[in-house]
Amino acid sequence: MSFFKKLKERISLKTEEVTSKFKEGLTKTRTAFVEKVEDLITRRKKIDEEFYEELEEILISSDVGVNTVMTLIDDLRKEVRARKLEDPADLQPVLSEKLVEMLSGDEGNDNSLRLPDSGLAVVLFVGVNGVGKTTTIGKLAHRFKQEGKNVLLAAGDTFRAGAIEQLEVWGERVGVDVIKHQAGADPAAVMFDAVQAAKTRGVDVLLCDTAGRLQNKVNLMEELNKIYRVIGREIPGAPHEVLLVLDATTGQNALSQAKLFGEKTGVTGLVLTKLDGTAKGGIVIAIRQEMDIPVKFVGLGEKMDDLQEFDSEQFVHALFAGLIRDREAEEDQEKADA
Repeated sequence: MSFFKKLKERISLKTEEVTSKFKEGLTKTRTAFVEKVEDLITRRKKIDEEFYEELEEILISSDVGVNTVMTLIDDLRKEVRARKLEDPADLQPVLSEKLVEMLSGDEGNDNSLRLPDSGLAVVLFVGVNGVGKTTTIGKLAHRFKQEGKNVLLAAGDTFRAGAIEQLEVWGERVGVDVIKHQAGADPAAVMFDAVQAAKTRGVDVLLCDTAGRLQNKVNLMEELNKIYRVIGREIPGAPHEVLLVLDATTGQNALSQAKLFGEKTGVTGLVLTKLDGTAKGGIVIAIRQEMDIPVKFVGLGEKMDDLQEFDSEQFVHALFAGLIRDREAEEDQEKADA
């Protein structure tokens, strides 16, 4: 069975709606990346050095990242030699396979949140201002509410003007309470009160916002570590997830932020927002490969349910959707002619 048919079979019928969201959300990336790959495959009649060089340029321009591109091209060269491929069209499914492998990582395709089966689950959100952190918290709160969970929000970003009010607006929209202090208050004190409130109310999930920048001399990473200590002291093992929110439209800058926060704050997962607004969706591959931190969610639009669990197979399937249908048709026709 071909890679395309295997890929399609693994994505069950019950996920068709999610797949369509990926397809719509990745339209710009598909136009900028996959269509260029298709054009390259059509123009080039053989897999030679010029073919590899042009493929490198396409991948780098899609923000896949130089280091990741070099690794990918080396892997493709090995596969071409091993499988004795000559026709560029035969390389496309190999490229798809390699992208799925890079995005899945060592833990496979399970990028779900690692939360306790019982008791209070605490999720901490970190990231610089303007990446969509508060919006992500609101959308995830909605998601948990839809699952029947009791949710509480903690307004730990006490330094950015309007941050507390913005979280409150989301709380009202979703129908969950927000624990807050006055602007400029100690974020760790907010977290302490939020944990106590969550315990008292029998909350299932506590979602905690944090500052992306401080307006005083206190080091941001030190402030975050203080928050960790407060939460961990009250709930052993918490926070259970530390999600770094990144703006996909910033490309390589998002990768720099991932490295900064990933090294300092014990990040367990990534959320890439505004993926629908960029042609450089290849940054997902670069971050996943260079950071070895799973992408847990991606933002594919403005609607409440447009925050989707990341799935590497669906990501690649959505990118190559048109080409997959074409190749399936070709394969079926070849069988019919045989």
